[in-house]
Amino acid sequence: MSDIAVPRPIAQVLALPALDYVARLALAAPFLISGVVKLLDFSGAMNEVAGLGLGPAGLFAAAVIVTQLGGSLLFLTRRYCWLGAGILAGFTVVATLLAHPFWAFEGPDLGRQTATFFEHVAIVGGLAMAALFVNGRSAPQ
Repeated sequence: MSDIAVPRPIAQVLALPALDYVARLALAAPFLISGVVKLLDFSGAMNEVAGLGLGPAGLFAAAVIVTQLGGSLLFLTRRYCWLGAGILAGFTVVATLLAHPFWAFEGPDLGRQTATFFEHVAIVGGLAMAALFVNGRSAPQ
């Protein structure tokens, strides 16, 4: 099997110095936005975690905000990207199991919940890939 070279224009884009940061920012954006929204509407955040059966709601809502914002900030650094990725991935796994149990749905809701569940699985994979690349691993050959 012969190696296929990356086309030059693509290689130039991939070599842009800030591309890794912009890609990590895009991956962290849902967590950052969610954390800020919850911080600005703490009662809404408490209602959200209470709706999942978690209590005390204030403590869990605060923990979610700290996890989302703190994990995102760590993820955006080069030094602690791995830690932020781990925090956000762990949070995503737990939150997805609690909020999107697709196996408990039927009909159209089954399809929506299944798609959302596996979109979150993809986010966990993206976090892992970002941490690998930031820490010196290159794409598989």
